[in-house]
Amino acid sequence: MEKNNYSQLVRTFQRLSRFSHLSAIAGWDMAAMMPAGGSTARGEALAELGVLQHQILTDTQVGSWLENARQENLSDDEQANLREMHLAYSQAALLPESLVEAKSLAGNRCEHAWRTQRKNNDWEGFAVNLKEVVRLSREEAKIRAEAAGSSPYDAMLNLYEPGMTSSRLDTLFADLKSWLPDLLQNVVEKQASQTLIDPQGPFPVEAQRELGLETMALLGFDFNGGRLDVSTHPFCGGVPEDVRITTRYDENDLLSALFGVIHETGHARYEQNLPRQWAGQPVAHARSMGVHESQSLFFEMQLGRSAAFLKHLLPGVKQRFGEQPAFTLDNFIAWSQRVERGFIRVDADEVSYPAHVILRYEIERALIDGDIEVDDIPALWDEKMQQYLGLSTKGNYRNGCMQDIHWTDGGFGYFPSYTLGAMYAAQLFQAARKALPALDAQLNEGNFAPLFGWLQQNIWQHGSRYSTSELIVKATGEDLNSRYFREHLTARYL
Repeated sequence: MEKNNYSQLVRTFQRLSRFSHLSAIAGWDMAAMMPAGGSTARGEALAELGVLQHQILTDTQVGSWLENARQENLSDDEQANLREMHLAYSQAALLPESLVEAKSLAGNRCEHAWRTQRKNNDWEGFAVNLKEVVRLSREEAKIRAEAAGSSPYDAMLNLYEPGMTSSRLDTLFADLKSWLPDLLQNVVEKQASQTLIDPQGPFPVEAQRELGLETMALLGFDFNGGRLDVSTHPFCGGVPEDVRITTRYDENDLLSALFGVIHETGHARYEQNLPRQWAGQPVAHARSMGVHESQSLFFEMQLGRSAAFLKHLLPGVKQRFGEQPAFTLDNFIAWSQRVERGFIRVDADEVSYPAHVILRYEIERALIDGDIEVDDIPALWDEKMQQYLGLSTKGNYRNGCMQDIHWTDGGFGYFPSYTLGAMYAAQLFQAARKALPALDAQLNEGNFAPLFGWLQQNIWQHGSRYSTSELIVKATGEDLNSRYFREHLTARYL
């Protein structure tokens, strides 16, 4: 039987992919290069593009092609692609065009204003725009929930982490909350007795940028298909053929930008190594945001903060910032592995990080399910920060509930993927170590190729061919198990 229907779908999704490409680069430019005055026009252009993509994807013809393609004689890969096409279509077809456009406009407006409002600690100004984003996100969540027979929040969570539910998250996070506070306390007490020398700045931005680029090269980033820039909030964007990563610099802080770059390079390597033979098709996309975050945290935490990797980073640090007492190997490792309770999620160490995520998850779920309102966020944020990290953010919106970009454009349901990613990363590293008996010695010598080869073989090349569970089981021999994360933190810090 000919594959006429399937072929039509392939052409349609190829076309959608090209529009997504333009949208991604225009979005990167908006965050990294565009002058402030271009915001409204760019927001309108991106909304228009979003509506056009929505029209193409939800055309009734696409629905009938999807139905008929099921009868065609497709290979396993084509069937996986058809499954992903169907998922994209069914998710998009639920939303009216007017909501897609309104959400895009409100998100762009909120995100652009947030850049200045955050600096000025202007919660009241920010809340005005956020309320509109939340209103539209609730509208979307309600539509999706009715179709899925789930809670509104679970319907949004499913967009980022297909198959995950808040009841499963509650179980995973309850387990974390049962042992993490004690572990955090023990690590902080243990490190308090260690004498640590702080590096003396300032650390000029240009030298930090050079160090970042050198580190990206060490981690195998393909500069022929990507670049590094600056934005208010670090991110990885663009497309697999042209990956754009950003960081932000502080002349008084060496580690923040550097580990931001390492984190985003993990995302970028995944994107750059997705299956090119399926380029433009949904099966070539990254599997989920949890898997995506597992790659960035694999690079930043599992590998990046390991003694073996830090040893190879140190010469570049000394070369740019001079010989100083803080740059002995032992001190540099201890400094890079320091655990502190802090306000900022993106600067948090891997022990305290999950507390930041659980806090956001609990607030955004209550917000989308309608249990709280935008005006309740600051007090709730302060309460949970005190409960989980012993810090107060009262009146400190800039370093509290205004610090992240995700809610500005309606990214509700995204935050859990960070801690899921940390758990996946620990499990993947353990599996790589088992599969590569010489791994520790190789890392010590600065030979990272076998490790990246293992990731290529087990994660990158598969794109969205398998579900998240199938992918993790194939790579590690079992489904997600938080035991590996606990063992990793205990081994490294205690």
